[in-house]
Amino acid sequence: MFNSLAPRYELVNTLFSAGRDAYWRRRAVELARVAPDDDVLDVACGTGDFARAFARPHPRSVIGCDFAHDMLKLALARGETPGDSTVPIRWCEGDAQNLPFESARFSIVSCAFGVRNLADLDRGLREMLRVLRTGGRAVILEFTRPRNGMARAVYEVYSSRIMPVLASWVSRDRTGAYRYLPRSVVSFLNAEQMIDRLTEVGFSDVTSTPLTMGVVTVYVARRP
Repeated sequence: MFNSLAPRYELVNTLFSAGRDAYWRRRAVELARVAPDDDVLDVACGTGDFARAFARPHPRSVIGCDFAHDMLKLALARGETPGDSTVPIRWCEGDAQNLPFESARFSIVSCAFGVRNLADLDRGLREMLRVLRTGGRAVILEFTRPRNGMARAVYEVYSSRIMPVLASWVSRDRTGAYRYLPRSVVSFLNAEQMIDRLTEVGFSDVTSTPLTMGVVTVYVARRP
């Protein structure tokens, strides 16, 4: 399914978030407080937008990892945007639930709009924890349902009825992906439940920052 979405994935994300997706990634990177000695792994990196956002503050290294081969081909083809960063990004094909890296390899592990698609969420979170160094942080950007009743009603009509039809047309998708994706948001954990889950698998100092009326949330959690 994700391979089939690859050619127009970024276009659809930009159109149907009204361009807010770039702000969400930028704000998540700000909350990560990237330092020059950081080594970053972006899990479920897709075509590489989040990895490129992490490269801009000039960490020591950035690796993007995804199991969708066609997504990675586009990430590699895009390369670096001129002026964005001098940090080269490496791309790796791998499963978020069985990361192909040694333990304690990274100081930041990120994931944008990917954890809700994991077949085993706890396993994926434990893998993020495993490859983090002591004191390292996980930075997770994920969709959530707005708390405000009116905002939630508008959002859910848009995401369940309008967006799937238009996104499927723009992307030329025939897999039903843009009907699955909104349903996955409704069935996924809310912010409080996600904080509890991160804590249960071993993270500490977990914070959540809602953005755009709570349509998305940034979670930052540390390896104690």
